Amino acid sequence: MNVLVVDDDHNNRGSLDRYLRSEGFTTGAAENGLAAQRLLATHSFDVAVVDLKMPGMDGLQFMSWLAAEAIRMPVVMVSAFGEIRDAVDAMKRGARDYMVKPFNPEELVIRLRRIVEDERARAQLELGRNARGERLAGRSKRIAEIRKIVEKIAPTDSTVLLTGESGTGKEVVARSIHEQSRRAEGPFVAVNVGGIPETLLESELFGYEKGAFTGADDRKTGMFEVASRGTLFLDEIGDMPLALQVKLLRVLQEKSIRRLGGTRSIPVDARIIAATNRRMEERVKEGAFREDLFYRLNVVRIEVPPLRERPEDIPLLAGVLISALGARMGKQVKGLDDAALDRLTSYSFPGNVRELENMIERALIFSDGELITAADLRVPDSPARPTRAESMRDIEKRAITEALLRWEGNRTRAAEELGISRRTLLYKIKEYGLEPDRA
Repeated sequence: MNVLVVDDDHNNRGSLDRYLRSEGFTTGAAENGLAAQRLLATHSFDVAVVDLKMPGMDGLQFMSWLAAEAIRMPVVMVSAFGEIRDAVDAMKRGARDYMVKPFNPEELVIRLRRIVEDERARAQLELGRNARGERLAGRSKRIAEIRKIVEKIAPTDSTVLLTGESGTGKEVVARSIHEQSRRAEGPFVAVNVGGIPETLLESELFGYEKGAFTGADDRKTGMFEVASRGTLFLDEIGDMPLALQVKLLRVLQEKSIRRLGGTRSIPVDARIIAATNRRMEERVKEGAFREDLFYRLNVVRIEVPPLRERPEDIPLLAGVLISALGARMGKQVKGLDDAALDRLTSYSFPGNVRELENMIERALIFSDGELITAADLRVPDSPARPTRAESMRDIEKRAITEALLRWEGNRTRAAEELGISRRTLLYKIKEYGLEPDRA
């Protein structure tokens, strides 16, 4: 289990990080929300333990950012203040649990394990299924068209490219194709290409032989082999490095792979379904994606529409989510009242179905009746306009402060991000009095 620890207190962060490692967890640590954002750009975590009060971006602001980015990662909020209103606000923003410092680390471990088990159980609930057992829930014409395409292509082994915004349900479509195919009894293996550092992606996909590089103490089986006789879902394919695009093209052509450090070709039998939120034709024109690989992947293309373009699906999707999440949470909620449904159907859902799911889960936490009311929902308002224009000095000061926090006080890295010399940054720090608070 991978745990992200976010706390500006150096001693608390270090001791918790060491304790979790001693309990068998893999951990990552950041001293504020901005540093955690940077870490999440290259790593994925099963759960996060986040301090409430931090400089630059506090715990509640970090929760809001997770929601805006549609990042599904359960959060345990911790605070030395223990105020009830803090706990309520944290839970409303999506925190899964709340603990007051000082807390028993053994109790935290119990809660973390329970949360991750709940998340895994949720993944098995197949939230996209409707009452007729169809995974692609929705009444809209666009979803009906996708169902027809899935029925036609599922029995084949043709490569499929799924496009559309983040959170629209591209993986749901990929799983539907897999489950209706002759490979349904085989594994469905999902790999987030954009979420794995380039240095690790090749070994993740192709595996490696013992001794292939320093630290390769045993043979590792890559995802192509793991997905044999099943389906390999390559999400965020538009972000694949060019060097690996060449190797992926060879796999599609030759139906075999070679592990890192290996000398023999290994036959693989995995159907490839790729997905992206990028405009692939533009990526090809920019030279960021190989044209020959694009055509190999683009045999059958399915555009998954954003939720704002199919508002007629919102009532059914909300009902499915209320039923599935309510059962898991032990909540006897039957649906939405008219005012709540109006709020949902009039909202644009920039985070798409993923945002709707998070919204329904929060509403279920605070709902006390048989129906979710408009008061139970936290439908965001349009962002407020600034009351005054910032001066260039204000903007520069804020940018430097955030860069220092994001890089946890590393001035060389902060200067590189800002595009200025380290000497200039030191001068600006002195000019603005920007020594970040460090425990």
